[in-house]
Amino acid sequence: MTTHARKPASPTSLSPGRFRLPDIPEREPDEVTQFDELFKTGRSHALAVHLGNPETTLVEADRWIIAEPGTYRDLGRYPDLLVAFGVDPSAYEASNGYVISEQGKPPDFVLEVASVSTADTDTGAKRDDYARLGIPEYWRFDKTGQHHGTRLAGDRLENGVYVPIDIDELSADVLQGYSEALGLYLRWERGELGWHDPATGRHIATFDTERARADAERAARMQAEERIRELEARLSQQDN
Repeated sequence: MTTHARKPASPTSLSPGRFRLPDIPEREPDEVTQFDELFKTGRSHALAVHLGNPETTLVEADRWIIAEPGTYRDLGRYPDLLVAFGVDPSAYEASNGYVISEQGKPPDFVLEVASVSTADTDTGAKRDDYARLGIPEYWRFDKTGQHHGTRLAGDRLENGVYVPIDIDELSADVLQGYSEALGLYLRWERGELGWHDPATGRHIATFDTERARADAERAARMQAEERIRELEARLSQQDN
């Protein structure tokens, strides 16, 4: 599990009259790709569990990121995935989104999943806006590579400008790039999104991997118990 020792933002008043963002616009039907890649598979939950520190760490989606109250119409985005360390989750909930002036810093990481209706914006206007908002890393995942023009891409903010992050082709089926913000590799692997931990050399734990591990342990235990029974039976025969 990765830990981040940044100081959390100061708590924000939750009084009834405080500023609160409106809900994001209704998504286009083809944007189900976000749900398929991040939520139905449990990948966003697995990332949140791996990063830990839920009192000061946000792993969220589908709410506005804005610079300060009242600016969402001028400069506001709602990414498919947001990660921020050393922040105040209660303020995020109370504001119905991420207000940079309220949290004292931009999110550390955002990700967009490709869809037909958002492809041009993901690679154009969103990239510009996330840079203006000061977000250190902006990543894009495209299951087929047909919408973003590439299957996996990332940018790191340097002097206010996004610079592409190196993407390595490990094989015809595997691409990966390193996220300094997360301390993890993002992988495009046979069209699926994965988080790979360089500390262990394995993907972070997910619902599927934990179930597979439990199944393997159960099978090994049953085999061991069967061998013990066989040994006991042979010893009993020898005694007779």
